[in-house]
Amino acid sequence: MSEFADPNWGAATLGVRAAEPRGAEREHSAALYLTSSFVYQSAAQAAAVFAGEEAGNIYSRFTNPTVQAFERRLAALEGGASCVATASGMAAILSMCLALLKSGDHIVTARTLFGSTINLFNNVLAKFGVETTYVDAADPAAWRAALRPNTRLLFAETPNNPLGDMVDIRALAEIAHRAGAWLAIDNCFLTPVLQQPLKLGADLVIHSATKYLDGQGRCVGGAVVGDAERVGKDVFGFMRTAGPCMSPFNAWVFLKGMETLALRMRAHSENALRLAQWLQTQPQVERVYYPGLPDHPQHELAKSQLVPWGRGAQATWSFGGIVSFEVRGGREAAWRVIDAVRMISITANLGDTRSTITHPASTTHGRISAQARAAAGVTEGLLRVAVGLEDVEDLIADLARGLR
Repeated sequence: MSEFADPNWGAATLGVRAAEPRGAEREHSAALYLTSSFVYQSAAQAAAVFAGEEAGNIYSRFTNPTVQAFERRLAALEGGASCVATASGMAAILSMCLALLKSGDHIVTARTLFGSTINLFNNVLAKFGVETTYVDAADPAAWRAALRPNTRLLFAETPNNPLGDMVDIRALAEIAHRAGAWLAIDNCFLTPVLQQPLKLGADLVIHSATKYLDGQGRCVGGAVVGDAERVGKDVFGFMRTAGPCMSPFNAWVFLKGMETLALRMRAHSENALRLAQWLQTQPQVERVYYPGLPDHPQHELAKSQLVPWGRGAQATWSFGGIVSFEVRGGREAAWRVIDAVRMISITANLGDTRSTITHPASTTHGRISAQARAAAGVTEGLLRVAVGLEDVEDLIADLARGLR
């Protein structure tokens, strides 16, 4: 297995070349190791591998060459020392929390989160004595005020789901570290091609590989990226014992997906910006949420955190593929838009080559309380479009049908 990855390589090169597999057959493309276990030449060798005295694979729950290739490639893209792959994005958040937190610990997080993450904090971690406080994502002072002596984790999505609000990663990292806590950033929406939280001070990065890392809506998976101690030792140790692992087949699919990640993220972003600009001109649309729009409240913050294409005066920024917008008329009008589309897929998944549309209040955020939805800004008229790679004129025509 080749470990070579030049630190000066760009994201496109890392996505193709980092952690290139080189097995006994010297294969050029990543090999798929569909095996549950591995054999040894002797009892002594088996004992040495199990004891960690000799390198080698043990069991695909926690050591599989294909999964390890995915982990090394994603770690290289994010600039992390270690990565642990998981069965899903939610499994990644759960693994991080159960590996690093204990009863009596406290989390500070944003009100604007994916609904399942809120349910995980409120309904699962709370049963084990971990408390959570929710704050305004864009207000560093609110994060600071929510700190307690037992705060161990600050967690944020940036951009968040579904409104696309940005958080100041540098500011949150300083707040967390002064309090003796860690900062974890969900980087699902932008991927390391557009944003690298570890380089901005974050300690941990979470991914739902199901989304853009795959890129075609084929497989479910997740990952935690960070340092050798918290991720390489603690999260990996939890994985080895508890087993919410990524399948080798899914890891192989994600490896192939990352080879085109840089190309796709730029194309998603270009389509999303054009769609957001068009939506702003529609009288039926009350508000558009997209950090790439100059009038977005965190537009300049986003530019300061994102990885630009080019340098100096030639630098340009891409802001991801998620556009949300509110239509006048509440749920009835929002559902009418959804029901009128003929090409855009009605599904809650995102990061696909195919554009998708969903009504967050009744899907991704449907299991949280109405009060929590209101606090997060998830209104009945809100729609979220994950902009794909179709011709943007066709996407506009499809949405125009419902807005009429």
